[in-house]
Amino acid sequence: MQAKTEGMKILVTGASGFIGSFIVEEALRQGMETWAAVRGSSSRQFLKDDRIHFIELNLDSQQDLQRQLAGHEFDYVVHAAGVTKCLNQDDFFRVNTEGTKNLVLALIELKMPLRRFVYISSLSVFGAIREQQPYTEILESDTPQPNTAYGKSKLEAERWLDKLTVPFPYVILRPTGVYGPRERDYFLMAKSIKQHSDFAVGYKRQDITFVYVQDVVQAVFLACEKGQTGRKYFLSDGEVYQSTTFSDLIREELGHPWWIRIKAPIWVLRIVTWVGDKWGHLTGKISALNNDKYHILKQRNWRCDITPARKELGYEPRYQLKEGTRLTIKWYKENGWL
Repeated sequence: MQAKTEGMKILVTGASGFIGSFIVEEALRQGMETWAAVRGSSSRQFLKDDRIHFIELNLDSQQDLQRQLAGHEFDYVVHAAGVTKCLNQDDFFRVNTEGTKNLVLALIELKMPLRRFVYISSLSVFGAIREQQPYTEILESDTPQPNTAYGKSKLEAERWLDKLTVPFPYVILRPTGVYGPRERDYFLMAKSIKQHSDFAVGYKRQDITFVYVQDVVQAVFLACEKGQTGRKYFLSDGEVYQSTTFSDLIREELGHPWWIRIKAPIWVLRIVTWVGDKWGHLTGKISALNNDKYHILKQRNWRCDITPARKELGYEPRYQLKEGTRLTIKWYKENGWL
């Protein structure tokens, strides 16, 4: 059956990134004219298909964007560009907030005839809420209380979109922890387990949610087709896991290497991330264990309600954590990462 999007023109920002590269692949599969927005320095390791059209965009400047996008007419724009780790907190807002504003203002100024603008946000816009046991799902109606610079920068972009005074067909997706092939942060956990250690923090129960990258991609194209302007959709695989579940599954896929599982109190994590943050500033290299990471690992409740995505978009997760982990570790092995 012919895809409804076949022949449509799509622009994907952050196309060289983890999620963006999979969005590009799916757009090609659906027969769309696919434009990958990259920086001059971006790796094109996962963008090798000859059908991809490349465009360099400077998200730091609305004027540059208007010049770079002039002459194009896109049916869909998927804004997946952003940063999750920065040495300086201001960079989160420069890229995630101001970059989004610049892009949207450029599209409006150019009178781009968009059917849909899909913004990839994050569950992190809510921060640590509903943390009294028994934990309950975070709802769209809850008041966001982001506790990371990353979450604050994403929420600021969301709120700016909500305040637009001109018609603009935006839809916001808020995935929980996204994992899968090509992902580098959860990969560090797999690498650590292969090297015989697993590290967890906090003694209070932690409920974690995940979403496999291909399910995020599924939601992106459903949002392009069915998303209602101004709506915000949580994304997970619909299940809730304990903090040890993911590492247990990774270890299983690695052939059960012997390991030492370290569970440390929160105050130890605070020291480690403080040192990691200072070390990052001294060396100029971003540490995986930084101040933002402290708040993410400290958070105990990552449950979220995906009912609206199911009802309004027709989103149905296809990958549970066990199968997603198997595919992810398989890819890491086949590509020499593990």
